[in-house]
Amino acid sequence: MPIFLSLAGCLPAQLPAPPTNVTATGYDSHVELNWQPSPSPNLTGYEIYRSTDGGAGFELLKGVGPSVATFIDWTGDEGQNLNRQYKIRATVFAGAGDFSAVATAQTQPMDDEALMEMVQRYTFRYFWDYAHPVSGLARERNNGNPEIVTTGGSGFGILSIVVATERGWITRAAAVDRMIKIISFLQLADRFHGVFPHWMDGTTGNVVPFSQYDNGGDLVETAFLMEGLLTARKYFNADTPQEKAVRNAITKIWEDVEWDWYRKNNSNVLYWHWSPDYQWQMNFQIRGFNEAQIIYLLAIASPTHGVPASLYTSGWAAGNYKNNASYYGYPVLVGPALGGPLFFAHYSYLGFDPRHKKDAFCNYFVRNRNHALIHYQHCIANPENHAGYSADSWGLTASDDPWGYSAHDPYPTNDNGTITPTAALASMPYTPQESLAALRHFYRSQGERLWGPYGFYDAFNLDQDWYASSYLAIDQGPVVAMIENARTGLLWNYFMQNEEIQPALDAAGFQEDLTGTEENDLTKTGFNILVYPNPLTPDGQLALEISILEKQVYTARLIDEQGRIQRVLFRNRELGAGIFQEKFDLKNPGRGTYFLEIENGKNEKQTTKIIVSGG
Repeated sequence: MPIFLSLAGCLPAQLPAPPTNVTATGYDSHVELNWQPSPSPNLTGYEIYRSTDGGAGFELLKGVGPSVATFIDWTGDEGQNLNRQYKIRATVFAGAGDFSAVATAQTQPMDDEALMEMVQRYTFRYFWDYAHPVSGLARERNNGNPEIVTTGGSGFGILSIVVATERGWITRAAAVDRMIKIISFLQLADRFHGVFPHWMDGTTGNVVPFSQYDNGGDLVETAFLMEGLLTARKYFNADTPQEKAVRNAITKIWEDVEWDWYRKNNSNVLYWHWSPDYQWQMNFQIRGFNEAQIIYLLAIASPTHGVPASLYTSGWAAGNYKNNASYYGYPVLVGPALGGPLFFAHYSYLGFDPRHKKDAFCNYFVRNRNHALIHYQHCIANPENHAGYSADSWGLTASDDPWGYSAHDPYPTNDNGTITPTAALASMPYTPQESLAALRHFYRSQGERLWGPYGFYDAFNLDQDWYASSYLAIDQGPVVAMIENARTGLLWNYFMQNEEIQPALDAAGFQEDLTGTEENDLTKTGFNILVYPNPLTPDGQLALEISILEKQVYTARLIDEQGRIQRVLFRNRELGAGIFQEKFDLKNPGRGTYFLEIENGKNEKQTTKIIVSGG
């Protein structure tokens, strides 16, 4: 080991020991380095050297700080199977120590499944590696106060733990240990009539005010936490003392939530906040359509502090809920103009499965699919002429931007040129092909500045040549959860197994509806159909939408329950790829059940039920 003379008294001192356990892992377009830090004191950093010629010559690649133990080398050379070698040495003010052992990696082209797995696994690290060390809960963001943990984001983090366990990224024992840490902390943390605050101190569990009057319970954030906990309650189902304890503790936390208190004196709507200091000062009613549908479903489902199912209509769906307008050819069905920011289509549906069902207003899988496609088409049309918008670069939602934090959506005043990866990626169940194209683009084309240790950074704005350096829990969580739901339906399946959920849906008026589900996946069937409104009044017009993969001829027939053709809407009409929409007067068919049958030139048929009420 070389020595040098210290400036303090000219005493000899040793140079720092090298880092150990250096590993290099190759992916599609980058190599990740990891190492065990040098144990030597007073480090100033590490120097990373790289060879691209089989180890014959190493050149300095990058110097990093003393607290860094991981580094991403962006190759950007998709599919070229690059071999690279790395060695690292630690530095102090007086010089550098010996090199570590050489680590070798090779990049390789990755297919879509491998890319999704990579994105999920990297993003999961935010909730595992960067979790608060005392509570195990999710920190609000990586560039804020590290003591602040977020309630809703922690619910999303729990969902990611379920995914990581199922996929083998962590052991089941490690996952259960983390769940015990989280639940033990939650049992002692501040609650307000069973409802957690938006922010807490991750060490003490004390409320951290989100704003002046918001220092009490936050019902929406608590619902997102319950969505995660109830999913975990069904997933960790082994007959062991540890997993039984997890299930029992989750049940107690769930049953302690006083949803009925947040009716504010038994009113017909739920309220977002209550504070012991300011009571109902915030006075914010939870009305849709926004991210909060899950709140009403859980409030109705509660076995201990439930609310009447009538609140789903009088509270959630009251006011300007239904939206009959179409944007870029897609009916938004419910919600604001152009659908709003895309987190509206994500947060309530990380656990709650919107497939196969509809309420009095719409099928929410279809609604959310249309919402995502509106964003997709908006970024193709790009009416504000923002840099970088395209069919491969799309999706607007709440995130950081060059001026702070804002909710972005296609409405002109809300679109400032900021693309947020979670918007497209968490829409994967609704728009798999469009979302996969965005994933490839974000990684392969933007990854040098957009990809980091926890996956994609929060957002980017090419008008301003700006890329975030931040990660936010509420943007990270939907990436892991919704990609998994697109791949396997894992979280949807376990959340919906909770015995309280289906009765709540029944009470709220949900019915079976197969429109827009994977049975009608365009890539499998070549076309699918959507009709609205349904039920239909005898004198109303039926709107028909056909999504078409390739040009063909189509015939549309209205058939009664006895199988008799009541009307041919059109016969052998040639329709091109895209979205066909037309309204039809069914000529007062009379009250009852009918079937709309669409047949293409290959004699393939799809049928949807139509209810005609009244008459």
